[in-house]
Amino acid sequence: MNTLHSIAQVRAAISHARKDGKRIGLVPTMGNLHAGHIALVEKARQRTDYVVVSIFVNPLQFGPSEDLDSYPRTLADDQAKLLDAGAHMVFAPSVNDMYPEGMDGHTIVNVPVVSEGLCGASRPGHFNGVATVVSKLFNIVQPDLAVFGEKDYQQLAVIRKMTQDLCLPTQIMGEPTVRAEDGLALSSRNGYLSPSEREVAPLLFATLKQVAANLQSGRRDFAQVIEEARMVLESSGLHPDYLDLRDALTLNPISDTTEEAVALAAAFLGKTRLIDNLRFKLN
Repeated sequence: MNTLHSIAQVRAAISHARKDGKRIGLVPTMGNLHAGHIALVEKARQRTDYVVVSIFVNPLQFGPSEDLDSYPRTLADDQAKLLDAGAHMVFAPSVNDMYPEGMDGHTIVNVPVVSEGLCGASRPGHFNGVATVVSKLFNIVQPDLAVFGEKDYQQLAVIRKMTQDLCLPTQIMGEPTVRAEDGLALSSRNGYLSPSEREVAPLLFATLKQVAANLQSGRRDFAQVIEEARMVLESSGLHPDYLDLRDALTLNPISDTTEEAVALAAAFLGKTRLIDNLRFKLN
């Protein structure tokens, strides 16, 4: 497994792999890898011949008061995990490699509508940063397939829309969220939780499951179902940033004609912001 840092090195390696007739897979990450990331790598290995994993903490998607400086950077540990997982290349560029002229005045990729609301409302500019860096990675690696986790549901929708709108020749695949035994979605930010907070954290997914059960039992008072769920979270120390119901395919607001829904939530537990979602059939 090679670890490369420059764009020129990556392009040369990809060119060589393509001359050998290999199909290229990409798994973009910010590092500090866990079992959820490894599941993405394994999916890419099943569908392609040459798997590239990018590790880049992208400053363009962090707001001024967010955890850019403290975000865990664990390259050596990540390399060991990726070697075991069978990745072929790690692309670990520096900020200067990705933004050699700085970020001020850099071209920005904006994906309207689908990036609005939910995390887009809470983190202004976040999805512009995501779409911009992913489009750069797609241009550098030129993958046939890119695999993303479904835990970041809105992010996946943004990337699908960007890829479609810009006619990018990359297949986008979502991989189901990997969870701990108690239901907590695996996340690099789970490491910020104190032991007592970690005991409370699974309630976020449990509450989403109750929302789904309520609607699948026939309830259609959507606002009341969400309000009840919000009260459950608040009473246990989880402070919702948002809690919403959307159409799973379009992310439009849910309605009586919606066939497949998704319940989405972000909540603060102490200083840690957790996100999760659950797709379910409605009709």
